[in-house]
Amino acid sequence: MLSFEEKQAIIESFPQLSKKEISLNRVNYHFEDSLYEKTIVVEKLHPNGNGFVYVGDLLKYDSLSNDKGLVNIRDFDERALREIVQDAIDYLSEDLETPIEETWIGQDGVIIELRHDQRDWNIYFNNNLEESFGTREAAVSYLKEEGFKIKK
Repeated sequence: MLSFEEKQAIIESFPQLSKKEISLNRVNYHFEDSLYEKTIVVEKLHPNGNGFVYVGDLLKYDSLSNDKGLVNIRDFDERALREIVQDAIDYLSEDLETPIEETWIGQDGVIIELRHDQRDWNIYFNNNLEESFGTREAAVSYLKEEGFKIKK
């Protein structure tokens, strides 16, 4: 487990975040450029190593987050902490009004759409939702396993 100081050093390596001390020797880290009302990325980081990162409704962290969209980072290693903090910053800086869409074609000519909607990567067939993934990598891996290729 990383120490409080190690976690602080990792979090403070993100220049987009600003540190704010709160009660009981805890600190929060804010992302002031958030496109949303929510600005706290790291919440209640405590000298005992406990703390939370806001991931909202990102599917990637669905099994780890509570009902407030927070993930406890007490036992995170450096790689995992860096990844979740970056994902949180990306989440709060993402413009949801501009969806990303890709057309994929199967070996049998079936055409499906991969869309980045509301922070999830969804696969549609005839405008019907077929699958949903937390990351583009997971969605693309699934499509390739099923024999699909991106239509150029």
